Amino acid sequence: MATQDFLGKKIYNISSETVSESCPSNIALIKYWGKYDNQIPANPSISYTLNHCKTNTAIEFLANETFSVQTFLSGNEEAKFAGKIEKYFKNIEQYLPWILKGKYIIRTENTFPHSSGIASSASGFGAIAKCLMKLDETFSQKNSEEESLRKASFLARLGSGSACRSLYNGLVVWGESDEVEGSSDLFAVKYPDAEIHDVFKDFNDWVLLIHEGVKSVSSTVGHGLMNTNPYAERRFQEAKENFVPMKEILKNGDLNSFIKLIEHEALTLHAMMMMSDPAFILMKTGTLEVINKIWDFRRETSLSLFFTLDAGANVHLLFPNDGSEDKIKTFIEAELLQHTQKNGMVKDVMKF
Repeated sequence: MATQDFLGKKIYNISSETVSESCPSNIALIKYWGKYDNQIPANPSISYTLNHCKTNTAIEFLANETFSVQTFLSGNEEAKFAGKIEKYFKNIEQYLPWILKGKYIIRTENTFPHSSGIASSASGFGAIAKCLMKLDETFSQKNSEEESLRKASFLARLGSGSACRSLYNGLVVWGESDEVEGSSDLFAVKYPDAEIHDVFKDFNDWVLLIHEGVKSVSSTVGHGLMNTNPYAERRFQEAKENFVPMKEILKNGDLNSFIKLIEHEALTLHAMMMMSDPAFILMKTGTLEVINKIWDFRRETSLSLFFTLDAGANVHLLFPNDGSEDKIKTFIEAELLQHTQKNGMVKDVMKF
């Protein structure tokens, strides 16, 4: 079946096309919490892209079918997710004019467990956006690698805000900041490697699974509650201001200042939840016990073990590969693992 000449370019005779892509998750260091219409962030954020925790996605496009979406997660059909993707595809039609001209069968799986405190929406929409860019090259025109990644980041953002950061390796910035050249609210940009001290280029991220169930308040609802949070505007301003010391820290390798800033950002995120109306708390008893043990360990040993938190109870344990990691790993397994729900832990690295 000949497809329509959607963009006034060459017509392709295509009945079906299958593409596949993989995309990692990421963990924010300066947090994004609060947004405006059309997935515009209320403040800039910066994240580490993980290496092992990924979503693998294959999309089969049937050009001779009525528009619909069928999704399978780890082999199981997920009708609710299919409805979400249908809505997403309709929302981005203006950027991909061919997208509603066929049927989609999407098969996806994560390399990490569900409800693990690792952002599956980020890796999931990142993988879908990368697949869509492959299809776009079939129906439209071939873009440069840089153009393709930027458009994929733009499209991923419209599915899940933080997904736009997962398209790049290393440290990634989303949201306009005077401190980062080329930064934008519309897509993410890679933080320049030349401006990053070597100490930050080889880090561990071990995620303690304190709570493996569904969160009591979703991130979507949490973002929305920032609209009436009396401290929201100050929080947005603080996040913007934190890019100033972060830029200097990343350049000079001041690990102690890095730890202080990252932990402050994590606790501020959860403070915003507690000051919402209605207030909510996603941390669990185990979360607090782990945090206190980390602080005690650092005071006693001066070793660089620290934490960040996503919008949930699970704790991301961060520590560099600087020669002291064996002692830190021993401490984690002996003292912190006991606070998880089912002795669950996901081990990843941030290396570039």
